[in-house]
Amino acid sequence: MSLPPQPPIGRGRARGKPPPAAGLPPPRQAGVPQPMYNPAADPGVAEPLPIPRPRGRGLAAQLRPQEFQEELARSIQAAHISEAGTSASDDGAKGDGGPPNRGTCRQRPMELVTKPPSMSCKQGVTGQTLLLKANYFNFKSYADMALYQYRVDFEPDEERTVVRKAFLKAHKDVLGPHLFDGTVLYTTKRLHPDPFELFTMRTIDETRVRIIIKKTTDCVRGDYHYLQVLNIIIRKVLAALNLQLVGRDYYDPRGKVVLDQHNLEIWPGYLTSIRQHEQEILMNVDVSSKVMRNETAFSFLQECRDRSPGNWKDLFDSGMVGSTVITRYNNATYRIDDVDYDSDPCKTFDMKGRQITFRDYYREKYSLNIRHDNQPLLVSRPKAKDIRGGRSNLVVLVPELCCLTGITESMRSNFQMMKAMADHTRIRPAARIERLERGFMERIENSPAASSELRLWNMSFNPELITFPGRKLPAETIAHGGGKSSAVDKDADFTRNLTKVPMLHMGTLKSWVVIYPSRVARDIQNFCMTLAKSSRSLHFGIPEPALEEIKDDRSGSYVEAIERSISVHNPTLVMCILMNNKADRYEAIKKKCYVDRAIPSQVVLAKNLNSKGIMSICTKIAIQINCKLGGSPWSSPIPFKQSVMVAGFDVTHDTRMKGRSVGALVASLNHDCTRYFSAVSMHVNGEELSNDISVQFTKAIVKYRNIHKTVPSKIIFYRDGVGDGNIHYVLSHEVQLIKKALDQFYPDGGVKLCVVIVSKNINARIFQGNENPPPGTIVDHTITHPDRYDFYLVSQSVRQGTVSPTYYNVIYDEAGLKPDIMQRFTYKLTHLYYNWSGTVRVPAPVQYAHKLAFLVGQAIHRPPNPSMDDLLYFL
Repeated sequence: MSLPPQPPIGRGRARGKPPPAAGLPPPRQAGVPQPMYNPAADPGVAEPLPIPRPRGRGLAAQLRPQEFQEELARSIQAAHISEAGTSASDDGAKGDGGPPNRGTCRQRPMELVTKPPSMSCKQGVTGQTLLLKANYFNFKSYADMALYQYRVDFEPDEERTVVRKAFLKAHKDVLGPHLFDGTVLYTTKRLHPDPFELFTMRTIDETRVRIIIKKTTDCVRGDYHYLQVLNIIIRKVLAALNLQLVGRDYYDPRGKVVLDQHNLEIWPGYLTSIRQHEQEILMNVDVSSKVMRNETAFSFLQECRDRSPGNWKDLFDSGMVGSTVITRYNNATYRIDDVDYDSDPCKTFDMKGRQITFRDYYREKYSLNIRHDNQPLLVSRPKAKDIRGGRSNLVVLVPELCCLTGITESMRSNFQMMKAMADHTRIRPAARIERLERGFMERIENSPAASSELRLWNMSFNPELITFPGRKLPAETIAHGGGKSSAVDKDADFTRNLTKVPMLHMGTLKSWVVIYPSRVARDIQNFCMTLAKSSRSLHFGIPEPALEEIKDDRSGSYVEAIERSISVHNPTLVMCILMNNKADRYEAIKKKCYVDRAIPSQVVLAKNLNSKGIMSICTKIAIQINCKLGGSPWSSPIPFKQSVMVAGFDVTHDTRMKGRSVGALVASLNHDCTRYFSAVSMHVNGEELSNDISVQFTKAIVKYRNIHKTVPSKIIFYRDGVGDGNIHYVLSHEVQLIKKALDQFYPDGGVKLCVVIVSKNINARIFQGNENPPPGTIVDHTITHPDRYDFYLVSQSVRQGTVSPTYYNVIYDEAGLKPDIMQRFTYKLTHLYYNWSGTVRVPAPVQYAHKLAFLVGQAIHRPPNPSMDDLLYFL
């Protein structure tokens, strides 16, 4: 079961004990027997968040039924002890004998300063000046006053947050404008004396309650807590607009778009964040969409039972465990960590001294009738941080009441469904600006509750998005073979430039084999002739292949044919024709070629053998084959005189083994950044951070030295897959490991290393007028951060929706590149991804690393054969 939604609070709320939902009755006290199953809305339980599931099957599958029941009981008992305030950590938080409190208020670390002290200006100079907009609003006025933070305790102690808030609310005339989360109080005026005391009467038993308010710190403009308060206020404003909290963000169910034919709903919403930027505090606002599936976990359960009556539990486990569900009666989201097949909705639990079934509980609490008894219960377990915060109870959910979330692979392959969703989620710049300036700002102004909340804190915004100057970098030049070159067009696309010029470097295709099912035999000859014709225009020779026909398209048939072809023909490359894009065939082929036999492979769908755009398809296939054999189709002139290695790193999660991740490093091996070394590491902690990265760098340097008999003078490392909260770890852990590992190759002074964090999942949007800005647009001021060496780059052109910039944060720099050179070089690298004859969102080494990590995590699930580490076999 799940909880009623919590009151709207800021993401950065001061961390005392988290407040439970308004209106909850008193929590159970120590010594009261706990129920074996705890409904999520049970008294005194704060909303739990999940922890990562252990490897293998769920907890219910790992333990015998009795052991599972005992584990549930232990978890609930631990939660009860934490709630009662009797844990060791709570005892230790009482300080010098003062009144009992509910845990210490944790202080967030200060913003990590990565801008070099010697850097006076981080702005570039090259390019054409543009007038830009961004989805930020500046303040006309805000709480430009002193903010004071106080610790609030009650005597006798009161654990219920809703009651604590009610006690303090009675004194709002004394306190003035304030925010209180149950432990930490923010006010706009200083309270005298310190500690400040108030008294109130508890009506239930006429007990006189003393409220002790003790000052902890002052909050000044730009301070983390000051910005925290501003974000909390904005969250309250969003709640005042009658938006619903789904997960951590607010959405508007009244504005939903219903896609009946696909059983989906799309809820529009807003994402907000207030931060200190270069010269002023700005509020970032972006529109978002929440895809709500009307399919329930019970309907998926029925599907599993129908599909495989003897193995339905395994199917249900694989689909549910690790997924996220939403309960529509309170719009709360939960990660499913286990399935308890020994229980059903008729199971009873103890609720305030009486036994009640889940069926009766939901009927009494939410007026919901559970129609099916034959369904197991879903279990969501809390994270460690939730246990520390007092939210340690297990949450038990009924599948019939849980809607599934996320887009499945089958849904992604449904072209009509994805097109219908894109019509409402890919918003053009003009419409996005309209929804921000008119839909958001005017809605606040026209809402009495929202506007009064802002006036209470003397906050007001300019109704229009901020404008500022930016730059468009010059168009890049593409180098082809035979000394020829061409210019990139205004959309950063150079596809047409490739058709009549040779590729830059040619791989050697001595012999190759085409393996195909017998049903497409008549199309094979024409396809091979077209491929040879298209490759001749690229000056790439493709000989006539050996043909290997198989009777069916089973995975085993392909594997046997590959093994037989290698033994007989010893080919340079194997091409396999697939009838469809089922994953098992693709995985079997790639595993055989890249793990067992170390031979490049090319997979082609049968539908492309005689499609209308066959020449374009064959040109792309020829380019891919050349890359997989060590060739390179194009380059862009690199400005460095000294040797430079450019590396990219990314992480993806293994789809087969829960909790295991794949990290991939791809590093350039030549001056033109056209040849690459790659390495993969597997780690089982499920994090986006790799301890093996220094070992991978060592292998890359050794490979580089073997080729050039020297080491690169500089290394520029683009690191993807890192959130703001992990930047400190990368700087203090990964960077130091890399430097320590590479210092052995640089005895005269150590490696000159530059580390750049690449962030794609950001909420910043940049506009030129009411349109997308052109590729090459740079923003390095106004919306960047004063303590960082950072910039935004729009490198690609999009035909649908609003373009998303990429954010680059240089966290470590010994290479000494000027900001202008760093920006231009980064943009140049976005032209060198050989699977697309145009620009991509990130530098090519990062995109290659993502492609490799995705291949290993999705298909082969083990490190590839190291004999192929200097080929782009994973394209």
